[in-house]
Amino acid sequence: MELLDAHLVPAVDGVAYGLLLFVVASGLSLAFGTAGVLNLSHGMLYAVGAYTGAELSDGTWGGLLLGLAAGTTAACLVGAGLSAASFPLARRGHLSQALLTFGLALIGGDLLIQFFGADDLPVRVPAALDTSLSLLGHRYPAYRLCFIVMAVLLASFGTWVLVRTRVGAAVRAAADDPQMLAATGYSPRTVHLGVLAAAGALAGAAGVLGAPIIGPGPGTAETVLMLSLVVVVLGGLRSLWATFFAAIGVGEVQTLGVSVAPGLAPYLLFAAMAAVLVLRSRFAEPATGHGTDGPVPDPLGRLVGRVGARLRRVIRSARPTAGSASPPRRGRLPSGAAWRRAAPLLVLCAALVALPGLLDAYTISLAGSALALGLLAVSVTVLTGYAGLPTLGQTAPFAVGAYTTANLAAAGWTVGPVQILLSALAAAVFSAVTGPAVIRARGTTVLMITLAVGELTSAAVNQLKSVTGGADGLVGFPATQALWGGEDLFEESELYTYALVVAAVAVAATLLVLRSPAGKLLTGARGAEARMRASGHPVWRYLLVAYIGAGALAGVGGSVMVTVQQYLSPADVGFEIAAFALLAAVIGGTTSVVGALFGAGLIVATRDWVAGAWPGHGPLLLGVLFVAAVYLLPRGLAGLRGTPGEQEGTTSSPGPRDEPPAVSAPSSAPAPSPVGKAGP
Repeated sequence: MELLDAHLVPAVDGVAYGLLLFVVASGLSLAFGTAGVLNLSHGMLYAVGAYTGAELSDGTWGGLLLGLAAGTTAACLVGAGLSAASFPLARRGHLSQALLTFGLALIGGDLLIQFFGADDLPVRVPAALDTSLSLLGHRYPAYRLCFIVMAVLLASFGTWVLVRTRVGAAVRAAADDPQMLAATGYSPRTVHLGVLAAAGALAGAAGVLGAPIIGPGPGTAETVLMLSLVVVVLGGLRSLWATFFAAIGVGEVQTLGVSVAPGLAPYLLFAAMAAVLVLRSRFAEPATGHGTDGPVPDPLGRLVGRVGARLRRVIRSARPTAGSASPPRRGRLPSGAAWRRAAPLLVLCAALVALPGLLDAYTISLAGSALALGLLAVSVTVLTGYAGLPTLGQTAPFAVGAYTTANLAAAGWTVGPVQILLSALAAAVFSAVTGPAVIRARGTTVLMITLAVGELTSAAVNQLKSVTGGADGLVGFPATQALWGGEDLFEESELYTYALVVAAVAVAATLLVLRSPAGKLLTGARGAEARMRASGHPVWRYLLVAYIGAGALAGVGGSVMVTVQQYLSPADVGFEIAAFALLAAVIGGTTSVVGALFGAGLIVATRDWVAGAWPGHGPLLLGVLFVAAVYLLPRGLAGLRGTPGEQEGTTSSPGPRDEPPAVSAPSSAPAPSPVGKAGP
């Protein structure tokens, strides 16, 4: 009984917290399941409502109602603007939408801070609610009890609109049968606009009412987004009942779980998210999926085999014969086309070598950081462009490599090559452990699983203080030596040269592998997976090897970052860095290794150099860069050259492996309605 009394208040807090997440996640589910928009700016919509409500709150009922009306309207308008921005990308896949909405979230977050300030805003509630009531012998805030009632009413009203009205029927039809909806006279663009506006209104209303629970501040948007994603993944898109119970569960973990098992609570949510996604991907895989390594059953296997044989005959017939032009013999200079393809790499190498003589010490240090981020971006390119596994979690092996190097240096292992090799090995082992959970999924499911892996790694970084230093990070470890018995690297030019040599070796090895028969097999598995399986290729093994190799490459990048910076903090390996690496790969073209390096340099220059001339606006500039890259470089920098083989390097998830949203029904049918047929 005493134990029950001790946990009663956190349990009720969990209900209030869960209902708040339910309202927010309902809007995210609506946008994702009906409009097909992977909206990573949904937390920013909540923040718009929360900031607006807090600013207008004056401790009266009129102030609360005015804040509710203004916050809901403001978030609704932002959602409508998001519809206009994302609708042109409808055919480009969820990766483009994720990058666009993340950029818009950066822009919106910066504007909110500039307008309302960088401090958490106090929220004043009406005097009648600014008190406490007796709840089974415990004092409990009256506002939270009132919020539970308001959240239930808001959710009930939204459910009634979606289930019982013509507008709701149109929304459900937009998910179930958009062609039939268009035939009845409804404009898909109008429905798209209405859905995202309604999702914004839900988030804004939740922000106003939930401001006393999750108050407006610089980290509010990211917190709400991550928790809402967990709720949507756990609950799915078929029924609001499932979303409701998932939200209550998440709320209880965030409140009751922290008091009962504080050491496990940070891991529970994203571990559950990853487990659900992995199980769904297992049950969703088709007969030709990853569960088999051999040929598919007849008659499909025979049909695919005949198609593959015909394609091989066509390829053989297209090869040069004795009377045709032969390829350059060994010893001849490359042709003009080969020089044109190699030109970007040569220009990049020349520019990187010349940098120390042209730039000041601070800019040179930024160039070293760009090389570290560039290696991370190249690892993303290997997975996204070549293996067809779009990832938001490569900061996990990046962090493993970084902390391995920092701890090795603290233990006296300061020789650079040793640090690089051991960091790459540690990151490869980490990727070998997590790889089986990733490689059997496809499309948006991969994004969500890798996001969960990255967030679990971030939680471990904050918890394992003896290894990582926790939130304070690591600093003060000995400097790296380039060779055994050599001098410590202190000067910026020396650190940059070390980073350049390591990056050159790593990139050269990556290019050799990608252009080898192993790389061709990986590309073939991405473009024609069913045919490869029909030919007897163990595709999942190819993907696992690629995942491990990309993890090792990311670990090398983490090691280089620690050496260049001489400190390490959790922010260096967080979700934002993962998004930057993905953007760098998209800027360059998702099948261009050199382009990924260019993209990383552009991001670091924008974040740390250009933003230096406009202090405090780094997120705004990066957000603009995200948006511009999505719109202006649909195929990346490599696409501007029109290089053969780069046309697939678009900002969308790789075509053959793109799927409906990770939390929707894994079938070829359109994504199901977020309310399904059994709303609460």
